[in-house]
Amino acid sequence: MSDKPKPDHVDRLRGQWAREAPDIDTTPMTILGRAYRLSNLIRPSIEATFAGFGLDRGEFDVISTLRRSGPPYRLTPTDLYTSLMISSGGLTHRLGRLEKAGLITREKSPEDGRSFFVALTPEGQTRAEEAFRADMASEMQFLEKLSPEKRAALADLLRELVQGVEERDADAP
Repeated sequence: MSDKPKPDHVDRLRGQWAREAPDIDTTPMTILGRAYRLSNLIRPSIEATFAGFGLDRGEFDVISTLRRSGPPYRLTPTDLYTSLMISSGGLTHRLGRLEKAGLITREKSPEDGRSFFVALTPEGQTRAEEAFRADMASEMQFLEKLSPEKRAALADLLRELVQGVEERDADAP
């Protein structure tokens, strides 16, 4: 019995490229290609989890950012769109839907009447936490085939990779 892993989609793609363009090093596909494929494979499950709470992924991102910010669960729009890495226009659209659903309010700043805070309502706090708990339980099912030690090792390697990419991007002109 062999310990060699069963070929996957990425192995098949690399094999095709090796045949068609043997001079190209396809090593990046072994990691980045698999990360991309993994993201595409689990996205429908994540989106279905959030839909069960009446949210799309972008709306969940907003209320979860507010929820994990801690009491009083409010941030400025600038803090939100910077944290979410989206445009202010994209945030405005999400805020409108969340406000209509009763999950957030927009509160005028006591210090500056021209600015405002986005705050979670009690229903928004509850929905954010319940959706997050359900999402983590659902995502854990994807990790069941990996031992806790392998999960930790993979997490460490991915952290190192992400930090290297972030450092490279920070140094780029």
